[in-house]
Amino acid sequence: MSLLTINAGSSSLKLALYDTEDLNRQASVSVERIGSNGTRFVLGGAERKIEAKDHVSAFDQVCRHLPELFASSLDAIGHRMVHGGADHAEPEAITSRLLNELRELARLDPTHMPQSLSVIYLLMRRFPHVPQFACFDTTFHRSMPCVAQRYPLPGWTTEAGVRRYGFHGLSCESIISQLKQIDARQASGRLLVAHLGNGASVTAVRDGVSVDTSMGFSPTGGLMMGTRCGDLDPTVVTFLARTRAMTPDAVEKLVNEESGLLGVSGHSADMRDLLERAASDSQASEAIELYCYTARKQFGALAAALGGVETIAFTGGVGEHAALVREKICRGLEYLGLQLDGKRNVAHEAVISAGDSRVVVRVMATDEELVIARHVVALLKERNM
Repeated sequence: MSLLTINAGSSSLKLALYDTEDLNRQASVSVERIGSNGTRFVLGGAERKIEAKDHVSAFDQVCRHLPELFASSLDAIGHRMVHGGADHAEPEAITSRLLNELRELARLDPTHMPQSLSVIYLLMRRFPHVPQFACFDTTFHRSMPCVAQRYPLPGWTTEAGVRRYGFHGLSCESIISQLKQIDARQASGRLLVAHLGNGASVTAVRDGVSVDTSMGFSPTGGLMMGTRCGDLDPTVVTFLARTRAMTPDAVEKLVNEESGLLGVSGHSADMRDLLERAASDSQASEAIELYCYTARKQFGALAAALGGVETIAFTGGVGEHAALVREKICRGLEYLGLQLDGKRNVAHEAVISAGDSRVVVRVMATDEELVIARHVVALLKERNM
């Protein structure tokens, strides 16, 4: 018997199949750059170009290219859900009531939630008797102190749901779980988890729990990202609305789909593309510099929230594979006691800090799918399934 995990990103879809008994991964596949001309089907180390206008068509492509993924009998399906709102603090079974509430939450996160919901409905039709479960990215950050969750706005806005939720929680959970096996002291110390991908965030962790994080009300805030602007003076939004007659939907599209690396470079949201062109393209170079500069500022702010930092873990596609980005972010953090080892960094070694660095800098592969699988198995046991 097997369980399937679904990780729907803003422009990606990752599927993994696990044995229910021992959680051995039997297969995994991903579709990247959904909705663009460069959509890719990735299996192992092989890639092929496909067409997928949305997440439903991406799932159809997976079924077409890898039908054996669904050949075994499924015990359950687990989904990464970006937003749990204020009411969903733990993983839970997907019911009609929960779906209604998640549709409401889509207003808070139109970048991810509609895609995830579309895949859930598709799987309900294809596997009507297989239970599905939701694992929320926001769960991990429920431990943040009240002062870190509150915006300096009137109380009625908090009652309306305006607060700092935090995201990338499943990734943080994965990193801390792995770090406990590697070095329990580091896992229980003061840690920054830098998840740098198409979406990007930094989370301050102390004693294994979230203290603060760069993303807030939505996954748009914090660091500059692939197509998202990150933190922005709110008056910019009202200025553009007044002077350019932009509707809320138009502003939302601007800050979520047309900004970040794409907006600054003018042609790509993919860090790999920009690094290749940086030497001959000043806009690509500027986008990289701004990305690293804004990230470095967030590192400093969250180190202050922790009262210092002992370990930094880089993860996510950019965090794991872009040595130059890691170097540029760490350059200027020497005041924290951080010393980067250039050779280790270029080689993408597990530890890239120098031997005499007071801050240990690690490169780690996150595994959100395994975290989802563990939660689903725990829920199945509770239900005696």
